Amino acid sequence: MATFDFKKAYKDLYLPSTKPCIVDVPKMRFIMVNGKGDPNTSPFYKEAVELLYGLSYAIKMSKKGDAQPEGYYDYVVPPLEGLWWFEDNFFDGNVLGRKDEFNWAMMIRQPEFVTPEVFESAKMTLAKKKPGIDTSIARLEDFTEGLCAQVMHIGSYDDEGQTVAALEEFIEAQGYRTVMSGLRQHHEIYLSDPRKTAPEKLKTVIRHPIELSPSF
Repeated sequence: MATFDFKKAYKDLYLPSTKPCIVDVPKMRFIMVNGKGDPNTSPFYKEAVELLYGLSYAIKMSKKGDAQPEGYYDYVVPPLEGLWWFEDNFFDGNVLGRKDEFNWAMMIRQPEFVTPEVFESAKMTLAKKKPGIDTSIARLEDFTEGLCAQVMHIGSYDDEGQTVAALEEFIEAQGYRTVMSGLRQHHEIYLSDPRKTAPEKLKTVIRHPIELSPSF
């Protein structure tokens, strides 16, 4: 059987064009870690991302263990994603000089067979492999994002302001408004590895939660 790739199977969620569109995002299962601060300088952010990948690959490689999860199928580990917000609950894409104020939830999607038991087993496996890592900061959570508008941003993360502005203009023109609360926040899906990709070529899905505007 071919290895299942979420990005290819759900192109409407992971591979939008550079023109904004509306999408209804279904319930998905994630491993998440919450934190605060500038991702470029925060040691905790680096720890969170390392943990997310460590757990995700421990689950993927569980096929080689003695107790393969029920319903397991081979798959490509999905991309890293991030939810970002400020305490005032407003995000317009202009973050320069404010990155230390960030609240964030970093996350990686998981296949449906990842139950709480599978998750706990992965935590134990990773803790044995890396005794210094704190697996307690991660959680397994189902997240239904619902109705959203999204667009592909190509370029540096610091240049997202113009893309976010274009997305917001599209949302208003379509008779919707952006409403951020709870986990429904400014959402980024990282399709490029910044260690291997030039800043101007980075591909990032930007997604905002929306609802019908009261005037429509």
